[in-house]
Amino acid sequence: MNLVTVSGPPSSGKTAVILKTIDSVQKRGLKVGVVKFDCLYTDDDILYEKAGVKVKKGLSGSLCPDHYFVSNIEEVTQWGLKEGLDLLITESAGLCNRCSPYIKTVTAVCVIDNLSGINTPKKIGPMLKTADIVIITKGDIVSQAEREVFASRVNTVNPGATIMHVNGLTGQGAYELSTLLYDDKVEVKTLVGEKLRFSMPSALCSYCLGETRIGESYQMGNVRKIDLGDKK
Repeated sequence: MNLVTVSGPPSSGKTAVILKTIDSVQKRGLKVGVVKFDCLYTDDDILYEKAGVKVKKGLSGSLCPDHYFVSNIEEVTQWGLKEGLDLLITESAGLCNRCSPYIKTVTAVCVIDNLSGINTPKKIGPMLKTADIVIITKGDIVSQAEREVFASRVNTVNPGATIMHVNGLTGQGAYELSTLLYDDKVEVKTLVGEKLRFSMPSALCSYCLGETRIGESYQMGNVRKIDLGDKK
């Protein structure tokens, strides 16, 4: 079984791109499944079910979606193997620009859209900078010049990535993407012992554990204070 991790900021078009890509993969006679990771709510699983795709979803609730992802990815992998999948795609929540859900031995795809702002590639951390493939969406809404500038900014922060333009509505570019996501020579049987490409966002402060009061006396654990330059 091949395993792919797809991440990206909210509303960048991850699900639409995955659905169009799966359509191309299925035409090759391959069995595909998806596990959708999100925070509080998602109905994307219904879209996958309508497309005839095996799907599971996991909601992290009050936990960081990345920590939830890495705590469950081995169980998800075993589910995919049990279902006899040829390709399992995990879709992350993409809750913040510091997300880093990629595993060293697993193909990593980041989806980012042209409408997010010309400087957005500089604002996104390891989710973009350590991806193998970067998919740029919503190119039909901006000019050719804007597409080229945005792609150049992406290339600046991740020069080693394969950069592709995919239209999640029409499916243009999805077939080309599908050819990069499955390799019959690759076989994932377990992720136990594998390593993340980058450390997870730091956690475990008093607010992580349920504190709601504001003030330094209530702040314990992993806390970082802003430097306003007024300390003597």
